[in-house]
Amino acid sequence: MTFTLLNTRAQVGIDAPPVDVEVHISNGLPMFTMVGLPETAVREARDRVRSAILNSGFEFPARRITVNLAPADLPKQGGRYDLAIALGILAASAQVDAGGLDSVDCYAELALNGECRRLECLLPAMIASQRAGRNVIIPVQNRDEAALLPDLPARLAASLAAVCASLNGGGALPEACPSPTLPPNPDDIDLADVIGQQQARRALEIAAAGGHHLLMVGPPGCGKSMLAQRLNGLLPPLDDDEAMQCASIRSVSRQALNPANWRQRPFRSPHHTVSPVALVGGGSDPRPGEISLAHHGVLFLDELTEFDRRSIEVLREPLETGQIHISRASRQALFPARFQLIAAMNPCPGGCDSIRECDCSAEQLSRYRHKLSAPLLDRIDIQLETARLRMPEISAGAATPEQSSARVRERVARARGRQLERQGSLNARLANRELARHCAIAQEDEKMLLAAIDKLHLSLRSYHKLLRLARSIADLAAAPRIQRAHLAEAISYRKLEKLQA
Repeated sequence: MTFTLLNTRAQVGIDAPPVDVEVHISNGLPMFTMVGLPETAVREARDRVRSAILNSGFEFPARRITVNLAPADLPKQGGRYDLAIALGILAASAQVDAGGLDSVDCYAELALNGECRRLECLLPAMIASQRAGRNVIIPVQNRDEAALLPDLPARLAASLAAVCASLNGGGALPEACPSPTLPPNPDDIDLADVIGQQQARRALEIAAAGGHHLLMVGPPGCGKSMLAQRLNGLLPPLDDDEAMQCASIRSVSRQALNPANWRQRPFRSPHHTVSPVALVGGGSDPRPGEISLAHHGVLFLDELTEFDRRSIEVLREPLETGQIHISRASRQALFPARFQLIAAMNPCPGGCDSIRECDCSAEQLSRYRHKLSAPLLDRIDIQLETARLRMPEISAGAATPEQSSARVRERVARARGRQLERQGSLNARLANRELARHCAIAQEDEKMLLAAIDKLHLSLRSYHKLLRLARSIADLAAAPRIQRAHLAEAISYRKLEKLQA
């Protein structure tokens, strides 16, 4: 047999399209040709594969060898194709029996002595193989990632010689053992630790219930960062699909996966010096940024006005669509970015107590407020002013048990359950065409809402966001319809836009 076909997968963003490794050996002068848009690391596989075959005790064919990586228009990079290429050459030269590889995807980079080396960014490929109902052969060093997929038949390869011995009847390769299900880590921070800020607590609960974005404006030391850091404790745990998406993004970004907490919602808090590329992703070989690493979790931007304006303006599209499309001259990638934005800022550069009581000059205020554009603010559902704590609040001490993270999380879970049962998604993600059905209000209430929109000079987008916000408030109250009190509370969370204008 002079032709053989094996299977593997490439990496494009967090997707893993299938790749056919076709190997043909023919008569002629000894030559090793590789086609199919291979990049430098893939072309160098010729030397790695030749040495690995020889050092594993096999004969390298002194004939014309052609390797095609199909489809031809898909760029291939990295060393993940080494094992499939080597097995294809050995099968085409009748040195191993490749009959057992018809339903197997092979992934491994080969060392010159034939050992299989660990691969980065492999989890998305294994997830795709599992969905396609295929088995995989992976390096032993990738056992931790394979253990996250209990339904994936994964075989661990220490070397090319071990794989060939298994194919020739020498015994099966060891299996990857599923990792035990670990309980979530106990909360080390609790909402009850926050003193005062009752309105901010309420806003945080509403944001958690409906998946809304939140901006807190207040003087230094009033508890904005403490509140933001406790949002994750109010959210329900990730389901299996969400956890796998988050793990895939971490794998592609070359961040280690911890089996003890890989199911926890991500919380990302980049420094204000972060670049636009680090925030949204990019590079010549596109990788996910902070917004994708916060997928299904929280992105906290502290001191929002200290961020470079170009950095935060790139958040507009992902805030609306839940994804980011990165285009480069030679490559494109689509990364998910369904994050919940929590931002905090001071009311003025001098750190005054409130926007209304500011001693800064008109020029200072104008320069400070124009660091945030109106289109960006328009995309933030809840805009709240937090006040400096007074002595009675400080003396009162910690919150009541009803305001603990555990109790709030129960209320949030019930509200989210109502949303998923009614419309199949969180309120913040309701499409505009669904608002009339799920966010209907009485005629008199609509007149009040339109009057508030006109008085506060809000946009049509803000009108839709107010309806979604009022629906979340109603869900927390277990109300079947939006009532005037729910609308009034929702409007109170948008008054800050007028003060910032």
